Amino acid sequence: MSTVLNTKNLSPRLLSFFTSAIMSVINALLSLLLRPQWYIACIVFIVTFIITYWLYYYTLQRFIYRKIKLIYKLIYQTKATKREEFFYNNVLPQKSIEEVREDVEEWAIQKRNEIEVLRANEQFRKEFLMNLAHELRTPVFTVQGYVDTLLGGAIDDPNVNRKFLTNATKGIDRLTRLLDDLDEISKLESGKVPIIQEPFVIQDLVKDVYEELSLSAKNKNIQLNIKSGTERPLVVNADKPKIKQVLVNLIENAIKYGHENGNITAGFYEVDGNHIYTEISDDGPGINEEHLPRIFERFYRADRSRSREIGGTGLGLAIVKHIIEAHGQTVTVRSTPNVGSSFGFTLDKGKE
Repeated sequence: MSTVLNTKNLSPRLLSFFTSAIMSVINALLSLLLRPQWYIACIVFIVTFIITYWLYYYTLQRFIYRKIKLIYKLIYQTKATKREEFFYNNVLPQKSIEEVREDVEEWAIQKRNEIEVLRANEQFRKEFLMNLAHELRTPVFTVQGYVDTLLGGAIDDPNVNRKFLTNATKGIDRLTRLLDDLDEISKLESGKVPIIQEPFVIQDLVKDVYEELSLSAKNKNIQLNIKSGTERPLVVNADKPKIKQVLVNLIENAIKYGHENGNITAGFYEVDGNHIYTEISDDGPGINEEHLPRIFERFYRADRSRSREIGGTGLGLAIVKHIIEAHGQTVTVRSTPNVGSSFGFTLDKGKE
């Protein structure tokens, strides 16, 4: 009996039956003690069973499980169709109170997690808007200052007018780059930018980027290298122009933040026979560990003061992340202060 009553799938009908049977047996035994006549005990048993059964069944089925039905409606927040009404009336009542409690706890955990995500997103939104306003304010104020000075009379001074116009143009160029990068990220996030994959040798693409950035590297006497042992051509299947943009951003950052007389090294590794891992390493100042989880966020800067001096929109690594994820791949970073940083990403292996 106890095994049956302890089952998690006990329905209201069975629960009412067993409860009524117990009550009826007890009343029948009590009637035998008062009047030891078996037919009276049988009548007491039958009457007690009928009354108790319907009382318990009505209470459980019509009251408790109506409340349970209401709970499920509140949880799922949907208006039931006729098929769902059948489900509520014929399936949900079969659940025990313990199972309902577990469902409610699971729902509560899910809602709590959703609230935490919303709070994190809200904090990210606030930081993004604050950083965006700051990034826009700097070039706008710069341009405004030079234009106001020119309108105030400096435009007639041949010694400064061209200089001020040149500086104002630099501010406008920075605004243009910022807007272009924001537009690029928006398109990548919305999936409006198609990923057109083609096979190409990743080492050759890195060499092309090295050639384009060689002048910037030469100005700081930074050596651009291919890691020894990884020179063998590896074919990847990816969107070549977008991967070139990834490499330009990573190598350009390494040059900007790297030490003079430093080194930048590209390594290429075959992973699990299906992917190629490309890593761009430098021996620059490195990044503190607490910044690494957020380094790919838009406008996030590990060293804000130095980043402002160097320039840039603060969106380069965010674009890198979005492009790699648009390929269905991942990008990683390893860094140690005063040792250097390594940014890597995987791509599908192509047919050689």
